[in-house]
Amino acid sequence: MLAKAVLSLGLWLQFAAGQNTPERGPQPSTSNSEGDLLFLLDSSGSVSYYEFSRVKEFMWDLVQPFTFGPRDVQTSIIHISTTPTMEFPFDRYLSSGTLQQAIRNTQQLMGDTNTGKALSYAKEKFFSDEAGARPDVPKVLVWVTDGFSTDDISEPMQLLKDMGVTVFIVSTGRGNYLELSAAASQPPEKHLHFVDVDDLPIITKELRDAILDVIQANRLHAVDITSSSFRLMWPKLLSQETGYYTLEYAPLDDLARKRTKQVSGAHTSLMLSNLAPETTYEVALIPESNVHYFPPQTTRVTTLPEETSPAQVLISESGPYSFHVSWAPTLDSVIGYQILYGPLPGNSVKLLEVDGEHNSTVVENLAPNTTYLVTVTAVYKSGKEKSLSAKACTQEEGSKVRHLRFEDMGPNTLKASWDSADGKVLGYRVRCRRQTGPSSVISVSPQIRSVVLTDLASGTTNKVCVKPMYKNQPGKRLCRMVHMQPDAQGYKHRQRA
Repeated sequence: MLAKAVLSLGLWLQFAAGQNTPERGPQPSTSNSEGDLLFLLDSSGSVSYYEFSRVKEFMWDLVQPFTFGPRDVQTSIIHISTTPTMEFPFDRYLSSGTLQQAIRNTQQLMGDTNTGKALSYAKEKFFSDEAGARPDVPKVLVWVTDGFSTDDISEPMQLLKDMGVTVFIVSTGRGNYLELSAAASQPPEKHLHFVDVDDLPIITKELRDAILDVIQANRLHAVDITSSSFRLMWPKLLSQETGYYTLEYAPLDDLARKRTKQVSGAHTSLMLSNLAPETTYEVALIPESNVHYFPPQTTRVTTLPEETSPAQVLISESGPYSFHVSWAPTLDSVIGYQILYGPLPGNSVKLLEVDGEHNSTVVENLAPNTTYLVTVTAVYKSGKEKSLSAKACTQEEGSKVRHLRFEDMGPNTLKASWDSADGKVLGYRVRCRRQTGPSSVISVSPQIRSVVLTDLASGTTNKVCVKPMYKNQPGKRLCRMVHMQPDAQGYKHRQRA
């Protein structure tokens, strides 16, 4: 099950530094691509109507430049809900206009977030003639999630990847980085994105280019690249009866160390392992056919730097007296971890020890509203050690707004009021996410505990959140969904955590 987690500040800064300017206007058409592209769409009740509509816009922006057809790109949608449902088969909409309308017409199903069940369903449809899927084209899964699932995803996701499906994940919520990075294809820097639902346009071009790397037709390419291996994939040119493939690969700076492998004509992929880290390999695919001549295909692939642990330290589930520390990756060469923590400023340090098979622990008996320096040290079997630090902040006691309520102030206008949060509050931040129209953020002083919200169109559902602000970090937010009744009938609201 995907647990809710808070990403470390460093990870968010790294992500923000790589943001691009959102695309505007029509995009040039992209041809010479062939593949089955499946969107796994969170259609459950954990997603608001506003968030669902923004994700639909993102899906269309992502595929709009593609050429659709039986020899080009085909697209389908599977809903994540109590029971998975396919919105339409891959081969139903083969033009941009009809596909755009089909995406616009997609309705949210609500229900539970049974992502594991939806992944198993996707595995069946990805290779089903009945669903319009094609047997010999690249398969790409784009999973858009708010970061939460009510069932296990690890096994069905691994089965999909083992069958050659490339998995991209877009998390618009507080997804657990460790679990989502394991679920996505490797490396996660290319296949996993964390972004607010209002900022989805920022990643559109980067994600589309990554998808194109997979579905570009008639091209040898590599996926699942690690420090010591990568998987080669190529279009089907031969069959078991008509020939075989010879694969040659060698480090670019030492071509004399060439190695050769042969696979039958039924293969369209091969995993190469025992490679050197941070090394560029020259790879050639030579189709050996007894029927037709096929020219060799070549590519260059660079392996990732050698894995070390910890490469990331994440702080989550912070409370007044404890927080959760996790790190990645876990390596067989590590025999144990030492976690040192102490308040800042100060010289008091305490030690926790964790065996090498685990990648998380809970630090307890802490002081409220305090900043701690946490250092995770990996102790290797060779005797070497590697350390990485992160800052963690405990929360104020009772640091949550209470009793958020609304008062009708006239057409399209509400007054939001709340009771004060505990502790030394520096102010409150009120965010209103409108179903139609722009979102707004209002900051007020700690003495003010109400704001007036305007431009709330009748018949719309809007999300209002109030969060107390403290010296070291924000407190817990309290949110409600507010539905504006049509024809001046007032409003209805319901709480949402």
